[in-house]
Amino acid sequence: MRMPGDDADAMAWLLFEQSGMVSWAQATAELTPAKVRHLLATGRWGRVCRGILRAAPPSEPYRREQQWWAAVLAARPGAVLAGLAAATAGGLRGRWRYQTVDVLVPHHRRQADLLRRLPLGLPAVRVRRVRHLADEDRQRGRPDRTAMARALVDAAQWVRTDEEAQQILAAGCQQRRATPTELAAVLDRLPRVGRRRLIRETINDIAGGAEALSEIDLVRLCRRYGLPAPQAQQQRRDTDGRLRYLDAYWPQWRLHVEVDGGHHMDARHWAADLRRQNRIWIEGDRILRFTAFDIRHRPDEVAAQLRAALTAAGWPG
Repeated sequence: MRMPGDDADAMAWLLFEQSGMVSWAQATAELTPAKVRHLLATGRWGRVCRGILRAAPPSEPYRREQQWWAAVLAARPGAVLAGLAAATAGGLRGRWRYQTVDVLVPHHRRQADLLRRLPLGLPAVRVRRVRHLADEDRQRGRPDRTAMARALVDAAQWVRTDEEAQQILAAGCQQRRATPTELAAVLDRLPRVGRRRLIRETINDIAGGAEALSEIDLVRLCRRYGLPAPQAQQQRRDTDGRLRYLDAYWPQWRLHVEVDGGHHMDARHWAADLRRQNRIWIEGDRILRFTAFDIRHRPDEVAAQLRAALTAAGWPG
């Protein structure tokens, strides 16, 4: 919504701050009940669900921010956006396959009352009751939500697959939305967390420098096959003085591994990758390249080539 002018009234500012979504109580605190009913009757406003209104015609599609506000307003008082929805609201980027909006509410709230107030015709809202939400796990926002580290850990335990859980944690750190230390602190505060072992291992791998899921998979592959673990995301200047980030590097044996994702199929990226690979060889390093698919689905072949390269470079095995 467009920011109101300096002479705008309190209702205009409230609608701006809440993406055009208000509760009946909020609306009638600024307007008369008759005025609100008139806005609804004329189609200028629409009714979302019991007690929740939107300052837009009912036929207008809902924006993502309005979906978040509908969930939080319907589950109030004390509700905060949580999980992947909270992480996305906090700036996490990515095409995530979530179809529900998670909301945390105080444990004393009655589930039956919550279900009667959930928005209809919107993405499913999943209400989760919590006994305690630490101050450091809470963040003011539009709407209020869990802090990023808590949102990432919650999302990791709630998504459907282990792979999605690792992707979310890796993306949160790669995009500098949270640090491994912050994620570990959240995990320590939560006594019962789904996928606790997987989340802990992923945090430790990220702390070791692996921030992409393919790099995490490579580190775990090395552990499983008895190979020395690489240093991930190492900075290095090439012969032109430009700073480069190495996906995986064994400095003792000067072995460099590149993990190719989908963007490497682009012709321009491919040509740039070839030039960079040539520079690595000129500088005296060995280089191996694998696809993320190979690391995940052909680990025997990847491990065999890594072992051969390390042995040829002097690794005693």
